[in-house]
Amino acid sequence: MVMPDFTYVRPDTLTDACALAARLGRDGAFIAGGTELIPDFHRARESARHLIALDHLAELRGIAADGDGLCIGALTTVAEVAASPLVRARFVALADAARAIGSAQIRSLATIGGNFCRAVSCADTPPAAIAGEARVRLAGVSGTRELAAEAFFLGARRTALAPGEVMVAITLPAQPASSGTSYQRFSRRKGAALAVAAVAARVTLAGGRIAGARIVLGAVSPAPLLVTLASAMLVNERPSATLFAGAAEQCADEALPITDVRGSADFRRELVRVLARRALDEAAARAAEWRS
Repeated sequence: MVMPDFTYVRPDTLTDACALAARLGRDGAFIAGGTELIPDFHRARESARHLIALDHLAELRGIAADGDGLCIGALTTVAEVAASPLVRARFVALADAARAIGSAQIRSLATIGGNFCRAVSCADTPPAAIAGEARVRLAGVSGTRELAAEAFFLGARRTALAPGEVMVAITLPAQPASSGTSYQRFSRRKGAALAVAAVAARVTLAGGRIAGARIVLGAVSPAPLLVTLASAMLVNERPSATLFAGAAEQCADEALPITDVRGSADFRRELVRVLARRALDEAAARAAEWRS
């Protein structure tokens, strides 16, 4: 499809950007890296006729410590997230997920905010962030608000963003002591390929048993899926291959995969079984090595 005509606007402030977006409604779209938005124009999935640039707004960039947690500006590129020593030290699964996205060229342009806000079901960073109890900070004409990352996603390409709202940052709280995280994914080829299935996990240990767990599935449901039953069945149990295999089977049962050109629903369920075991193994091993 030929790229449609559009206007490109660079508001002076975030407040101006939100006001313009609220006024334009569906005719306006925010743009930063554009690695999802521009292809969506070519695929006729995007109909906005006014692009509102955000890339010059410095307050939306950067990675900072937030107590013992993290605050990542929405315009931070996924390359910056992947390479950040702070992210790797405090929540390595998110860095691993960011590293899995596209090619080096794509990662240098794509932003973590775009990876969330385009709400593509196979996006890599949302499952990892949800496993760490991330929150999404939004700003709009009515002020600012925060919500849990899992509540931000309403379905395929649907989010909780109101008209005129923009993502400002993603925050991750301090992770519980003796916690480990992991992000595992499968794609048809090693480089620049979309995930066919993905699993993020956080495991917290205490006294040789699992004190808490969060498992999140990606690319096997319309939105990132926090699998509560599989997560709950691990609590108060000792880590073992048998336990993790049972949890992986439950993950496959909770998944909602579809059949498409990248894989059948049955294939995706089998991938979930394998990836969940790997994610739990790695998260538990990292938890056992945890140092304050």
